Amino acid sequence: MAGLRARRGPGPTLLALSALGFCLMLQVSAKRPPKTPPCPPSCSCTRDTAFCVDSKAVPRNLPSEVISLTLVNAAFSEIQDGAFSHLPLLQFLLLNSNKFTLIGDNAFTGLSHLQYLSLANNNLQTLPRDIFRPLDILNDLDLRGNSFNCDCKVKWLVEWLAHTNTTVAPIYCASPPRFQEHKVQDLPLREFDCITTDFVLYQTLSFPAVSAEPFLYSSDLYLALAQPGVSACTILKWDYVERQLRDYDRIPAPSAVHCKPMVVDSQLYVVVAQLFGGSYIYHWDPNTTRFTKLQDIDPQRVRKPNDLEAFRIDGDWYFAVADSSKAGATSLYRWHQNGFYSHQALHPWHRDTDLEFVDGEGKPRLIVSSSSQAPVIYQWSRTQKQFVAQGEVTQVPDAQAVKHFRAGRDSYLCLSRYIGDSKILRWEGTRFSEVQALPSRGSLALQPFLVGGRRYLALGSDFSFTQIYQWDEGRQKFVRFQELAVQAPRAFCYMPAGDAQLLLAPSFKGQTLVYRHVVVDLSA
Repeated sequence: MAGLRARRGPGPTLLALSALGFCLMLQVSAKRPPKTPPCPPSCSCTRDTAFCVDSKAVPRNLPSEVISLTLVNAAFSEIQDGAFSHLPLLQFLLLNSNKFTLIGDNAFTGLSHLQYLSLANNNLQTLPRDIFRPLDILNDLDLRGNSFNCDCKVKWLVEWLAHTNTTVAPIYCASPPRFQEHKVQDLPLREFDCITTDFVLYQTLSFPAVSAEPFLYSSDLYLALAQPGVSACTILKWDYVERQLRDYDRIPAPSAVHCKPMVVDSQLYVVVAQLFGGSYIYHWDPNTTRFTKLQDIDPQRVRKPNDLEAFRIDGDWYFAVADSSKAGATSLYRWHQNGFYSHQALHPWHRDTDLEFVDGEGKPRLIVSSSSQAPVIYQWSRTQKQFVAQGEVTQVPDAQAVKHFRAGRDSYLCLSRYIGDSKILRWEGTRFSEVQALPSRGSLALQPFLVGGRRYLALGSDFSFTQIYQWDEGRQKFVRFQELAVQAPRAFCYMPAGDAQLLLAPSFKGQTLVYRHVVVDLSA
């Protein structure tokens, strides 16, 4: 054992050489450039170009240095958002001779160096608005060979073509027929009627109601609703911050059919008409911040009220009550110093249903509709200070509601009927003539109203959806516009609230619905 020697390790020289070799290997390895990503199987690539055929998607594993990409006969039809964002240096993009039908709104995001774009010979009918906005230095654009539908979705392209510095080869419309084979660049912008409107559900008030009356008091906006189901006239206040109607106060009214607010000499009054138990007038006391009963309305004169109309003639305030009972009379009341007093009995024993005050040509008139006879027109006599019967609207034997509007220089009446068609009549100077008949079986309510220069008519029914019509100025008629799912409406009320234009539909059987009028740009 003693003759055996211990095994010797490598000497210092060998260790030094090994360490030096390892360091050299590290240096060589550190200087070696990264491998270029492989070219996709469907493409032919050089260092800065790629030509792809039959690709199933935009190739992702291309060199980031690629400045030119061509896709031909691609096996997909949609170019999605950010499809080329992994190629930020791209200058030339040729997507012609494919079957593309859709392009994402942000398909070309990130291509700030793109100079040439070819989308020719595809199946494009439209392009997303402002799709070329990210392409700051685009010089040439080829859109030929597509079947562009020159509707409102193309309007932005017409505007862009008129102002861009990009060179664009002529492109042509394939549809609609009136623009077929027309050059897109030459289409007049006035031919695009791209602004439309809609009524969208805005707020749901979870209770039935039979009347709605908006009013302003002390610079605030309120709404008075007759709610016989909860035995009250409910006052709601518009919240300008939350942009909603909020509960504010209630006036006891066990059988309310109409709650009419009136602001007289800066004082707020609410006339509460009831089917049973009498009708009353309430006054808002700002000191106690509550409504207090001011006076009764004669129950022998007003037995079964159905509608209220408030108006001002020669500086004096009046309100009229339509009475629908056999024994009552439609009556006129006048404000004097500290209360409303009976002024005139207008129309006894005729089951009156609605009132409409018309102040045109300096001749105040009151039109009274009835379920038992033709509507009657009364004209104000300034010598007698009373309404005097002027005649009947003989075109309809009965009417549930009567409203009026003016279009241009002409005056019109709208009359709803429960059995039979509702009518639109025009005043011809000495008589009314029928302009239009609207199907309306079961109609108890209608209301013409004007929103931003557009005139509408809401026509309700107990048996079908509410119909919204829009006035066609050229044809001088209403045309059907939209259906609203309102159950048994008893009134319609237009209420502007700041920048919100609202249509309220009180329902006898369901919830009271609030719709908002919105303007839609179809070219957006």
